[in-house]
This record gives sequence, C-alpha cells and structure tokens, in this order.
Amino acid sequence: MSNAPLMPKATAVWLVENTSLSFAQIADFCKLHELEVKAVADGDAAQGIKGLDPITSGQITREEIERGQDNPNHRLQLAVSKVRLPPVKPRKGPRYTPVSRRQDRPNAILWLVRNHPELKDTQIIRLVGTTKSTIAAIRDRTHWNAANLTPSDPVTLGLCSQIDLDFEVSKAAKANPDAVLRREEEDTLLPAEITTAEDAGAEERELDVESVFAKLKQLKRDDADDEDDDRR
Repeated sequence: MSNAPLMPKATAVWLVENTSLSFAQIADFCKLHELEVKAVADGDAAQGIKGLDPITSGQITREEIERGQDNPNHRLQLAVSKVRLPPVKPRKGPRYTPVSRRQDRPNAILWLVRNHPELKDTQIIRLVGTTKSTIAAIRDRTHWNAANLTPSDPVTLGLCSQIDLDFEVSKAAKANPDAVLRREEEDTLLPAEITTAEDAGAEERELDVESVFAKLKQLKRDDADDEDDDRR
C-alpha cells in the first residue's frame, strides 16, 4: 500500500480546514512540503481544489486525528485498508490492436518476415497481434492482398514499441543464430566471381564497339576507291 493518501493535496485542504493539526503533521501525512501546506492554509496554493475527507474514504480514523491534535509530535498513520485486491495476472495471448490500425498488420508482418526471419510465429503474434494462418499466408504469398502489401516497420505503425521489438529480436537471435547469419550474408556485397564476370563482359562489349568502327572505316575506304575508279 502507498505511504501517501489518495489525492494528497485535496486531503491536505480538508485537514487544514477541519482540524487543528500542525502544518508539519499534515505535510508528513500527505507527503507534501511544509511550506506547501502553509501556502494551502494562506490560500496561495491549491485554489479551486475541493477538500477530500480522509475519514469517510477510510484512509485514516477519527481517533488517529484526535491523537495528532493532542500531541504535536505524533505522526499520523494511514488506516489499513480492509479491501484486498487480487493480484493482476499478466494477460496471455495476442496483443490487442486498435481497429484503426488493424489494416496495417499485414504490412508489418511482411516487414518482420523479410527483415527478421529468425522470429518465430509466436513472437510475431506477440508483437502485432495476428494469427498463425495470416503469417503463413504472407510468407507463402497466398494472402488475399499480397500484391498490394508494402513492408512497414511495426514500430513506425504504432503496433509495438521499439523495446518490445528489440527484445524479441535478441531473443530469437540467441535461439536461432543460423537464420541471422543467412540474413547477414544476403545483405553483403556480391562475390568477386560475379563482379569480375561483369567486368569481363564490359571489356567484350568495348571490343565489339571497336570492331564496328573498324568495319565502318573499311567501308569508307571501299567507297573512296570506287569513286577513284569512276573518275578514271
């Protein structure tokens, strides 16, 4: 339970107006500065705030306030709540996605599949709140809107936070390092064999151009010889 009462300023306003407790006692109970409580009493602070009765709200007993009024050195104690709230269990299952953003999920799934193939389907479900059948359809390009899908970062779309994405990616990288290595190899430059082969082809094309010019020059010479023969 918190050491401060609910709505501490409103509680301080009520205690200033309805009790003879010292500023120090009210400040200690409401977890405020003593000068702030004095400003409340002078009307310089908490203007427009309606006082909250801590007795009726069950946060302190009347007897406890009376003990504080009789003894300026007494520190007020919050009353023990009789209400026991059950512990909140973490919610299992896919993440809830607002209706306005559900149309962006296929684009986010396509981005995750392409950029992080090491992620498992269950991890993608946790990130964007989808189903395994939808992920499989996007992987196999059998989704009904596959032709119009555009890979989009789920963080940019607001479907998950960057912290959640980084956590799932690091977790998947530890569990499946081979997929990460394959992705890094695909992102690297082409091997030397391919680049040198392209250079060789360029040299051949240059040689072909030179041969064409040589043939043109030969034709011009032949035409010139024919003209000389006609003059004779």
